[in-house]
Amino acid sequence: MGAGIKRRDGIGSPAAILGLLFALQPLRPAVAQEWPTRTITLVVPFTPGGGVDISARLQAQAIGDILGQNVIVENIGGGAGMTAGVRVAHAAPDGYTFMIGNSGTHAYNQSLYKKPLYNSVTDFTPVGLVSESPRILNARKDLPVNSLQEFIVWLKANERTAQFGSAGVGTGTHLPCVLFNLAIGVNITHVPYRGAGPVIQDLIGGRIDYMCDTIQTGAQLAKQGALKPIAVLAPHRVAIVPEIPTAAEQGLPGVEASVWNAFFLPKGTPDAIVRKLNAAVNQSLENPVLRKRLEELGLEIVPAEQRTPEYLARFLPEDIERWAKPIRAAGISAD
Repeated sequence: MGAGIKRRDGIGSPAAILGLLFALQPLRPAVAQEWPTRTITLVVPFTPGGGVDISARLQAQAIGDILGQNVIVENIGGGAGMTAGVRVAHAAPDGYTFMIGNSGTHAYNQSLYKKPLYNSVTDFTPVGLVSESPRILNARKDLPVNSLQEFIVWLKANERTAQFGSAGVGTGTHLPCVLFNLAIGVNITHVPYRGAGPVIQDLIGGRIDYMCDTIQTGAQLAKQGALKPIAVLAPHRVAIVPEIPTAAEQGLPGVEASVWNAFFLPKGTPDAIVRKLNAAVNQSLENPVLRKRLEELGLEIVPAEQRTPEYLARFLPEDIERWAKPIRAAGISAD
């Protein structure tokens, strides 16, 4: 009987295990409160040098300064952003790995693929929206139109022969044009390229008719006269090209195709860490120097009330469904 008593009171006994668990209970909040104590990794789902990468590096520096720790950028391209998404979704939920995601990595791909590599809604902890990158509808400079309504008339008359280009199926330069085409009721031939550069060159050369470009590059080309701007596909005019009217202003409401950017942590990250990171993100975005740099990239900082975890949690499933409709209607698949 003495041996039995020793086993029950030993380190492996149920009573001892329960005691250990109770003793450890306060540690998790304490760890969250102390975070961060070491370098944080910000995963960017694209190769270096692009607009998202540049903006992420600017924000990483600012966030790191506020938190008092280095925030390093890790670029993981490929898989329409899903390779990076998987890396973050499977990372430890301790606040030391997070990612910048956008419409493509967290909304489009949920419908473009029959079996996406993750569920954008359930496999991540939302931190908050950050910015939007409006799309601009540009046509070749010799197209005989001078307004959106004239362009629509021309497209309907040339539906069989007209072509639009994009940086690839399901990208942020493809789906906005799909949305536009569906809104005006035309079925235009899509020419997918491997990247935006070749699309722009062929559009400048007159080998395709139009594209829905990022505001960063599209606005500059329009200002130079290399392309003909038709409309901004955003809810309002943008600061870098205030002279170009929106589609809604020209009689076509509902064609809003800005690509948003947001931060995500792995699922299960403690709320205290989420709040602390969110506060750092918001503080950084109130810095006029950073805001100016981001705006110079063609990004628009979203209002403070949209930069919360709660807003992003509500917004994401709605945006997934919003883009699922044109993707299904156009029969687009990236598989």
